Amino acid sequence: MDKIADQKRAAHFLYPPIDPFDQRMLDVGDGHRIYVEQCGNPDGMPVVVLHGGPGGGCSPSMRRYFDPSVYRIILFDQRGCGRSRPHASVEANTTWHLVADIERIREACGIDRWVVFGGSWGATLSLIYAQSHPARVAYLVLRGVFLMTQSELKWFYGGGAGHFFPDVWHRFAKLVPEDEQHDMIGAYNRRLFSGDMMLETRYARAWSAWENALASIENDGATGESPADYARAFARLENHYFINGGFLEKDGQILENMPAISHIPAMIVQGRYDMICPPASAWSLAQVWPNATLRIVNKAGHALSETGISAELVRTTDALVDMRRALGL
Repeated sequence: MDKIADQKRAAHFLYPPIDPFDQRMLDVGDGHRIYVEQCGNPDGMPVVVLHGGPGGGCSPSMRRYFDPSVYRIILFDQRGCGRSRPHASVEANTTWHLVADIERIREACGIDRWVVFGGSWGATLSLIYAQSHPARVAYLVLRGVFLMTQSELKWFYGGGAGHFFPDVWHRFAKLVPEDEQHDMIGAYNRRLFSGDMMLETRYARAWSAWENALASIENDGATGESPADYARAFARLENHYFINGGFLEKDGQILENMPAISHIPAMIVQGRYDMICPPASAWSLAQVWPNATLRIVNKAGHALSETGISAELVRTTDALVDMRRALGL
């Protein structure tokens, strides 16, 4: 009964809508201004939420995985997406710029250490941020782990996932000439950065549709059509990061650098049937992280909103409240 109750609570969101008590545009240099908001309890346990993509932006629903009476919740739109400006810009937009932005936000909020909560690309960024600033991270909550490796990109953009969704893959691939289909990231890059707004939007919607169709285990393969502004930022930023290998020095860098944060406790929540970020990455991460707990959720895919995924995340954030003193927060 407890499991059913937790799932029902997560599916309908336990907590009521939360209005931000602070919203601002933070100038982070390089011509970028990023949207930052705080909500919940100003004196609560601080948590920063890192959205996916890159390019996905944060949303009000992300606030509601935390009890607002005990959490100080910080969300922001990463460079180039959501309400941050300039929109869809890849100039001065790398993983290391984002890591620096997170530190600027922490300092601007007057926070010494915090919980870091991220899924998909947000999990990637959470890990890289923690490895760069381990003294600032008290706990990591990760969902749908993506380690920014070539094997993961090959799975999703090289036809691996397409074996399960051949009809959807066909719609994605057919927009590219056959002699370019061996490198879908490169082929789409040439069109997403063509300088022709109509062409960029067409390919941005196709790029976004491929990912959206595979996000949830409940999806029937329907792709839909994202709003043009959202799709263009999402596709351009994601493609920019992927074609540059996440701006990491080497393939497999995150796992190689895990000793730097092996002492930090963490919860990893992973859908068993995640077609975008298969469980092998979460499993590999857990094997080299003695202080991490891996929970694989059966009958769940990639999406944050999946019932089983939400239940585990809410259960985790509720449990952290009792650990606040031990975490030094």
